[in-house]
Amino acid sequence: MTTSAKATLSADGQRLTLDIDARPREFAALWLRERAPDAETLDPLTGQRLIEAAELPLDLALEHAELSEDALALRFSDGHRVHFPLSELLDASRQGLDGADAADLVAPGRVLWDAQRAKPQHTSFAAAIDDDAALLEMLEGLHRDGFVVVSGVPAEEDGMQALMERVGPLRRTNWGGIADVKSVANAYDLTMTQRGLEPHTDNPYRDPIPGYIWLHCLTNAADGGDSTLADGYRAAQLLRERDPAAFDCLTRVSPGFRYRDETTWLESEGPLIELDNQGRIFRVRYSNRTERVEALPAEELARYYAARQAFYQLITSDELTLNLKLDPGQMLIMDNYRLLHGRRAFELAGGVRHLRQGYVDRDSTASRRLVLRQQLASKEEAA
Repeated sequence: MTTSAKATLSADGQRLTLDIDARPREFAALWLRERAPDAETLDPLTGQRLIEAAELPLDLALEHAELSEDALALRFSDGHRVHFPLSELLDASRQGLDGADAADLVAPGRVLWDAQRAKPQHTSFAAAIDDDAALLEMLEGLHRDGFVVVSGVPAEEDGMQALMERVGPLRRTNWGGIADVKSVANAYDLTMTQRGLEPHTDNPYRDPIPGYIWLHCLTNAADGGDSTLADGYRAAQLLRERDPAAFDCLTRVSPGFRYRDETTWLESEGPLIELDNQGRIFRVRYSNRTERVEALPAEELARYYAARQAFYQLITSDELTLNLKLDPGQMLIMDNYRLLHGRRAFELAGGVRHLRQGYVDRDSTASRRLVLRQQLASKEEAA
């Protein structure tokens, strides 16, 4: 696994420094004790903790640490002994062998793109239905790029549902399950009109916000109506590079978002650029139609308006905007925490534009990807 490794304890034994290939990682003794991968600490079947971590002494220390092949032999001051695989420590540490560390702007596994570098994963609906490897390839592409294009979806109103059920349950909202996206009289939402839509993320007024958007094209013969996509992570990255003060402002100020109709009242809030606990971009929000910023002090609002404008100019720029027109039987699956999507205005004189849309949550999608990855890897090892 490694070319060189060294384990060193602090004077009080409460910290262990693991130096692998000249890249040090520090671990607290308490953390190592509560995460000890043995049957006394973790249930072998569920992986859930058997000991009460809050009852461990706060001055718990390591009395001995010794490297043994690909494991670390540890002895704690409470008498517990364990062999900790180095691979588990590397996976758990913030800085791994792939060069990613806590200072990275996005989590490992993502590829940021602009209009020139967008290379979406293309997947066959039939293959993803019948073949776990094809389904995993689709989900890996979705995780990596933030969107995939699926072809060969049955030209039926709920044609996407069979594939959706291979990933996770349909997220139902006040609009039902899979809903129409087409122009209607007396529209209750601007998506149901012929106007163009600015880049946006869906439903920031919900808690939780839907994780993935599934958009299936039944017919797209109207003049115009092309979809637009922009990588919100890339836009945030460029904003930090070009205007750090604007980036900081959009991570601090949390506007509200609201949706109301005769039967529904939804409100939530959050920054346009949300960071995780390692300072990496976790989620972007943008919904001009539903945003309602509070009456903050005038100077703070001035900073926010300027920062929002700078971000808007990026997500609407030719530099970042990918244009595509879905054909009947094609479907977009989009990461609603990352992708900003919109559309050009369209004219019904040229024909009908009818799409269907549904949501699948983030946790079930991630779970399906990780379980499939593990299952297929196990099959390859057994072959």
